[in-house]
Amino acid sequence: MDPFLVLLNSFSSSVSESELASMKFLSGAEISKKKLESVQSVTDLCSILLEQQLITRDDVSYLEELFVSIKRRDLISRLKQFEEEGTVGPPDDQADAREKPIEVICDNVGKDWKMLMRKLEVSEVKLEGVVAANPYNLREQLYQALREWQKWKGKHAKVTDLIKALRDLKMNLVADNVEQ
Repeated sequence: MDPFLVLLNSFSSSVSESELASMKFLSGAEISKKKLESVQSVTDLCSILLEQQLITRDDVSYLEELFVSIKRRDLISRLKQFEEEGTVGPPDDQADAREKPIEVICDNVGKDWKMLMRKLEVSEVKLEGVVAANPYNLREQLYQALREWQKWKGKHAKVTDLIKALRDLKMNLVADNVEQ
């Protein structure tokens, strides 16, 4: 699969209906009203932007401007990561092994996520940056914090470290789910 299209598709689940409405309104000068009426998701909008070459693999500045306008720094940082690395995340052959524990943790650890990240020795500066980039989305804060931990640790980021930190914090049910 094309990583660029995967990235664009992933934005649909992150953008609310009101944010999408704002993006459509802001695109009114570039896209005909008739085409905008058919847009039901960010994926639809991105398809039109690609078709009209307002965005390309090498130039996502228009989409970045839309995200700035709706104040979604988290999505901007995902775009910038793609521009820098050329990928959405780890290569496909590693995605399952590295993503499943993160998904399980994001689904099961709530407001105590900062305790977990401190246990994993992620700096306060990184945590505050994650919160600032995702002010209204607790799950995304945890997800991005775990990604920061992965980047910091590199190939030394082990699932066993996550499980140990969860158990140390008495989050045994989550640790059990990660082990499975």
